[in-house]
Formats: sequence, structure tokens, C-alpha cells
Amino acid sequence: MKKAELILLGITAIWGFTFPAMKVSLDYVSPILFLVYRFGLASFFMLLIFHSRVLKTSTMKEGFILGMTLFIGHGSQIIGLNYTSASNSAFITSLYVVFTPFIAYFVLNDRLRRRDFFSLGIAVTGLYLISGATLHFNYGDLLTILCAVSFAFQIVLVQKFGKKDFLSLAFWQIFWNFVFSTVYALNIEGFAFPRGVTPWLGIIYTGVFATVVGFTLQVRYQKETKAHKAALIYSAEPIFGHISSFLIIGELLSLKGYLGAFLILGAIWNEIRNERG
Repeated sequence: MKKAELILLGITAIWGFTFPAMKVSLDYVSPILFLVYRFGLASFFMLLIFHSRVLKTSTMKEGFILGMTLFIGHGSQIIGLNYTSASNSAFITSLYVVFTPFIAYFVLNDRLRRRDFFSLGIAVTGLYLISGATLHFNYGDLLTILCAVSFAFQIVLVQKFGKKDFLSLAFWQIFWNFVFSTVYALNIEGFAFPRGVTPWLGIIYTGVFATVVGFTLQVRYQKETKAHKAALIYSAEPIFGHISSFLIIGELLSLKGYLGAFLILGAIWNEIRNERG
């Protein structure tokens, strides 16, 4: 595995631990307001560390587009966490790996293979089981599906914009996410200052490590591999998410849930086989 791919795997581990961090924080702060603090803190640290290097207007438009996909993705994900488990959120979010080839087909003109459709079928079956084996999907799970689609767009668009300055692109997507979150929170949720240490631990972890470190390294190193392969590396995220959810908040899935998770991972691993083939 190349250096770039190892770094992307490290990012994946960081992102996996965000699920229980966000789930716990929601007991103290409303969902989108959490994103305001997370991405506001991240924008501040990006400016503090890199100064004017990140303020290039040449990447503002692309950053706006990426920021919109991230806002839809993170917004639907964290609101969904109010209605589903952190483990469910982690596994359903990982469906972006299966969705990515289809988005890349339309955006990058990448070729689709039969295995892509087979993976999608397996993933949908796994989604059915992890959501309780009913056609009446949990509201939180439905929102998390939207999150997965949005993240698939973000991955493909990062590949499309990969020749742009990576630091500036990372900053603008974080900043615009902060702007969109702020507008939503002020109009829908209202503004409040989180009390206690617990929510701030979640905000700092997700804002500094998962956002500043994670997205900066993603934009820097993902361009050294293919969009589809990057998505495959990110497929370890639900495993890290479930392990951390068990360790931190003691979450376990039902038997159907584990079978569904296994099928989702099977769909992802079929995509890995697809890449190798």
C-alpha cells in the first residue's frame, strides 16, 4: 500500500470514532448547531495555521460546491443520529462506497461494471436487515442514506477538482459548510452555548482531528489514487465506527443488524474485488 493510501486509512480511523462522539454530544447540543461549532472551529484553525494560503479565490467556487455536499451529508447524518444508533449510522454511511461508482459514471465518465450493480443489490439487502427487516425504514436510517449519497458526490468531486490547491480547497469546503450550517441553525434550531465538558470534547475532536486534519489530508493525498480506490479505503470506517461505539457507549447490533452489516461490508469488499479485477 502506498504512503497516500496509508494516510487515507488513518483518516478513516479518525472518522470512525466520530460516530459515538457525535451521538453522545447530541444529549447536550442540537444537531446542526453542533456542526456550526465543529466547522467554525475547523475554519478558525485552518486560518490560524495556514493564514492567507487558504484564502485563494481560485478555489472558492469548487469549495462552495464541496461545502454544499458536505453540509447535506453531515447535516442528514447528525440529524439521523437522533433517530438511529451510532453503529447503524456508521454502516449506512459507508454505503457511499457502493454509490461512488454510479456518481463517478455521471460526473467523471468512469465505466460501470456488472459487479457495481451486484454490490448495490447486496448493499440494499444489508440495509433492509440493519434497518430492522421492514419496508418502513427508520427515519434516521433514511436520512443517513441521503448522507451516503452526498458523501459519494463529495469523493467524486474531490477527484474532479484534484488539480486545484489542496489547502485552499480544503478550507473553502469547511468554511462553506460552516456558513450553511449557521444559516440553518439560526433559522431552524436557534443559538445556544453548549454547557459542560462532554459536548466540547466531541466538538474539538470532530472539528480539529476529523475535519482540519482529515479533510486537509484527504484533499492532499486522495488525488494520488483513484476516486473509486479511495472510497474502498474509506470502507473500513464502519468497522472503526462500530468498535468505537461499543467501547465508548456500549452499543451492540441485533442478529439481523449484524447480518445486514456483514452484507454491507460484503458489498464494499466486492467493490474492492471489482477494483482489483
